[in-house]
Amino acid sequence: MKKILLASLAIVATTGLAACSEKAQDSIENAGSAVGNDVSRSVDTAGDKIDRGLDETGQAIENSSARAGAAADRAAADAKREAAEAKKNIGGALEGAGRDLKND
Repeated sequence: MKKILLASLAIVATTGLAACSEKAQDSIENAGSAVGNDVSRSVDTAGDKIDRGLDETGQAIENSSARAGAAADRAAADAKREAAEAKKNIGGALEGAGRDLKND
């Protein structure tokens, strides 16, 4: 009788442990899924931020290139204008020098 009672208690204890173990496994599985979901969301968010940063960087480079091109165009126009003015000034100076030589 004692053996039957002990065997029954062992079966009840084992069943309780098995149920507890199943609950623990479910908790661990749920926790693992939650961690996996958090990591996935974090990676997605980081990827989105990187994409936005690259888009903004590309746009900034494009804008800077356009401004640099416009500045180069203005500088070229200024240089051309100044070269024409210098040419005119040199021509006038040479004409004056020629007159001076002729009159001397």
